[in-house]
Amino acid sequence: MSEPDLDRFESRRSTVYAPNGIVATSQPLAAQAGVSVLRDGGNAFDAAVATAAALNVVEPTSTGVGGDVFALYRTADGDVGAMRSCGGAPEAATLDAVREAASGPDDDPAEATMPEAGPLTVTVPGTARGWEATLAELGTVDLERALRPAIRFATEGYPVTEVVASAWRDAADTLVDETARETYLFDGEGPRAGQRVALPEIGRTLERIAAEGADVVYEGAIGDAIVEAVRSRGGFLSRDDLRSFRPEFVDPVETTYRGTEVYELPPNNQGLIALEALNVAEEIGAHERSFGSPAYVHALVESMRLAFADGHRYVADPDYESVPPLASRAWARRRAAEVGETASADVTFGVPGANAEDADTVLLTVGDADGNLVSYINSRFRDFGSGIVAGDTGIALQNRGSSFSLDPAHPNRIEPGKRPFHTLLPAMARFGPDDWAAFGVMGGFMQPQGHVQVLTNLVDGGVPLQAALDRPRWRVRESGQLAVEARTDDDLVSKLVRRGHDVRVDPPHDFGGAQIVRNEGGVLSGASEPRKDGAAIGF
Repeated sequence: MSEPDLDRFESRRSTVYAPNGIVATSQPLAAQAGVSVLRDGGNAFDAAVATAAALNVVEPTSTGVGGDVFALYRTADGDVGAMRSCGGAPEAATLDAVREAASGPDDDPAEATMPEAGPLTVTVPGTARGWEATLAELGTVDLERALRPAIRFATEGYPVTEVVASAWRDAADTLVDETARETYLFDGEGPRAGQRVALPEIGRTLERIAAEGADVVYEGAIGDAIVEAVRSRGGFLSRDDLRSFRPEFVDPVETTYRGTEVYELPPNNQGLIALEALNVAEEIGAHERSFGSPAYVHALVESMRLAFADGHRYVADPDYESVPPLASRAWARRRAAEVGETASADVTFGVPGANAEDADTVLLTVGDADGNLVSYINSRFRDFGSGIVAGDTGIALQNRGSSFSLDPAHPNRIEPGKRPFHTLLPAMARFGPDDWAAFGVMGGFMQPQGHVQVLTNLVDGGVPLQAALDRPRWRVRESGQLAVEARTDDDLVSKLVRRGHDVRVDPPHDFGGAQIVRNEGGVLSGASEPRKDGAAIGF
């Protein structure tokens, strides 16, 4: 069997409609796991945890128990809320200590930078307690039921899908630790598309979490294995760091774009970036240009540039840094005055060397017949995270700490207990009195840009859900370049170049993984990212 060409789009997808429930995510077996819980009488939140747990097994390059989890949701009662289960730096991870540990024997610690992987990048994992909190506060089933499909896939095996197989093989070199390679590689390589694999180590861990609860990860034997794996390699994570961790339910930040209410996560996540970009775009009247025209795309790109410059300058853990009102109309009016007819020179954003631009992860969206909607993200950051697997647990630990800076003047400098700048963005939108959607677009700094494009496709373009995800995308790069997909119209590219944009072509996998589920007057619909393996599945 020949290898698939992942740079081509030759299939047709339609928006999915269903009467009882829909799950949209990047891997079909995971979507089926969520649907099975809905069929058994569970609600959207139960299905979200089941889907996320299954993704830990069937898309293990992008997510795992060793990462964090976030949610943005609307309940059947009409409450709009958010959950953030995101760990911080170890208490022993002072700036001086990390600088010293990151330096070579002949290096000046003052010149050290955060590594991309390894023990210094491991922050406290939020996933297990986040799943448990989701079910306790919003769900109807227990962990045993929610994790059952994931355990079955891990222990009995499953055939690997095309995009996941490609990512797995590309990520094989990140598993430099022998334990990690034995856990996730097969004859030293990632699996091929269609190859049947089992992951018994993570299966046993999920069985323990299902039986004993999340505390086994934070206060029990699994937690001991996590701490030992990090500290034995020179990291700072302690048992107290794990024990003290708690998820939090927070208020979303919000704005409106042409009458559509948009809800995002507050700092330490980059939700304010998406909101500021939408506000600036409306302020300059982007929608008054012909939809999809060079003038229209230019207006959105310039709005995005300004939002990135502000967000990456100011957004940090709010317990450590104050963040200005980036989502306010007054702020947008001031910034909109800087948008001209040619490309801006103000393109600086990101923590230097953080390697967060192209991180990838998983997103799922779920809607049920009662009116619950949830956008749910479970992430380990880049590929297999830190590259460290904790003993025989199968848990690959995240490298989210690589987003910290070792510059003492930077708002995202590392500090004990501080949460790093987080790229992850679940989102909600309200299009009308009884018309809500849960959505998101995964992929590092692509996420707020993807939110802007999906929303404007729906609001300004009036296209169906699946078409909103199918349209060619663009993205502003840290370098200042404007990346487009190869299938972008040549005339659009030419005219963007004439406006001063430095345009380059990037492969489809660089443009994010979108999922969306909508409830419009009781009618459920959904769509799934065509650049991924997944599906929107309803019943």
